Amino acid sequence: MSVEVHMFGIKNCDTVRKAIRWLAAKEINSQFHDLKTEKLVDELIIEWLDQVGEDNLINRRGLTWRKIDAEDKILNSQEAFISLVKKYPTVVKRPVIYNGKFWSVGFKPDDWDEMFL
Repeated sequence: MSVEVHMFGIKNCDTVRKAIRWLAAKEINSQFHDLKTEKLVDELIIEWLDQVGEDNLINRRGLTWRKIDAEDKILNSQEAFISLVKKYPTVVKRPVIYNGKFWSVGFKPDDWDEMFL
């Protein structure tokens, strides 16, 4: 595959590891971006928000969400959303992946078959 695939996640996430193994098995090269070590830029977060939506992007069932102060959870503007993701990048559902055409969140092998094959 000649398209450059980008995956955003954290290395110790089981779902991300499954996604990496799936891509490797399909011989799809990808560039991994670690949410814990790479700073996210506003433009990327805005693109995620526009392409997949807030509800698909934020993991409201995870440990990170439970630890966030109530005032930081008020997402009543794009700026508040950007601030939340920059302050707590692991609140993002994982992996976030770009296949060269569009963005996807989470690892669903059947959906990925359609995205990549």
